[in-house]
Amino acid sequence: MKRRKIVKIDKELCNGCGLCIKACHEGALQLVNGKATLVSDSYCDGLGDCLPECPTGAITLEERDAAAFDEEAVKKHLNSNNPPAVLACGCPGTHARTVRTKAVPAVEQRPVTPAKSELFQWPCQLKLAPPNAPYFDNARLLIAADCTAYAYANFHQDFMRNKVTLIGCPKLDNTDYSDNLTEILKLHEIKSITVLKMEVPCCSGIESAVKKALINSGKTIPWSVVTIGTDGSIVEE
Repeated sequence: MKRRKIVKIDKELCNGCGLCIKACHEGALQLVNGKATLVSDSYCDGLGDCLPECPTGAITLEERDAAAFDEEAVKKHLNSNNPPAVLACGCPGTHARTVRTKAVPAVEQRPVTPAKSELFQWPCQLKLAPPNAPYFDNARLLIAADCTAYAYANFHQDFMRNKVTLIGCPKLDNTDYSDNLTEILKLHEIKSITVLKMEVPCCSGIESAVKKALINSGKTIPWSVVTIGTDGSIVEE
């Protein structure tokens, strides 16, 4: 044991996005019950490459007595035949499953009318949308995790209609959405914000970004959160 710097994780702040796991080249972190967890002190080099990837500030460095960093143990850990930690985490976002919906009886089937797109503007990617775009003036914003459009069948009609839609994936996009959102909120009068996210823990990152942007902008804007289940149902609103 020696006194050295090592990562510390605040489980209350952790949203289970998994970005820190990808940033840790030593495999010292994994998701356990949807929360980032230090697997072994000896795997952590204490350099903190994972810190800037955490969108909620849940990871810090602390100085404490810990096992020395063991490079050989890390190599064995990384070369082991165990499945990647991120896939064995218990996080619903990594669980493979088949989603089946009930077939509509033939007597209830009706001719299908092509649905109208309710996309109001372009680009719709949250990290690409220019904050000074005029379509944000007096807009109602829909901030949606991109999987929601595939999980929820009436996405356009029920959520996008009469709104400016911005989409993103807090787990895979290597960016802080709150910066762009803050500028949008500062430059325009926004009527309302609807956050649409999946029920998986990593999706809470998009809600956190909206909260942060609201605080940073100094504005009070009505906002709500709707959660979509992996089976396409509305879990919470």
